[in-house]
Amino acid sequence: MKAIFLDRDGTINKEVNYLYKPSDFYFIPGSEEAIKIFHDLGFIVIVVTNQSGVARGYYTEDDIIVLHKYIEWELNKISTKGLEFDDKRAIEDEKNNGYYIDSYYYCPHHPKGIIEKYAINCDCRKPNTGMVDNAIDDFKGKGIYIDVSQSYIVGDKESDILTGKNAGFYKTVLVCSGHEVDKSNSEADMIFEDLFEFAQSLKSSLSKI
Repeated sequence: MKAIFLDRDGTINKEVNYLYKPSDFYFIPGSEEAIKIFHDLGFIVIVVTNQSGVARGYYTEDDIIVLHKYIEWELNKISTKGLEFDDKRAIEDEKNNGYYIDSYYYCPHHPKGIIEKYAINCDCRKPNTGMVDNAIDDFKGKGIYIDVSQSYIVGDKESDILTGKNAGFYKTVLVCSGHEVDKSNSEADMIFEDLFEFAQSLKSSLSKI
């Protein structure tokens, strides 16, 4: 199976320093539709996000999990009305229309953190490949084999690009919708203004095959 690995902040949603509150979450315009396009094209969609705010004591792992549930609910609202946050029907309904993330992975660590158990040099913080490796192993356990040589990684930082290079992705994609990027010095294979522009380009290129 082919997959698209997405950074979260600055790629899917607007960049907010140490985001953890649902009230501070806003999709970058077009990112919801991009996620649907990826599914329509046969890709698994996986989020891999560095969340050093846990190590720094700004929020907890539980806060991250709640926010990711909220993101799924927000995605579902596009085509399903009248559901309350945490309504179990939301997740099932959204998988019928393509507006969903298949799985989320996050790294709570940072070597300069103040929470001892998270203040480590780990193998999951991007540009390390731990989150990608864990995703591949988890899906393999479900009988789904992700082929990174056919997969993409998308993010707004060079650490996302280096993760893709380190993991052997088919293409690395830099988007300019989050942190300021230096296009001329990026190692990215492709550069787009945002996730939707990339999705449209991918759809166009695959339709020619």
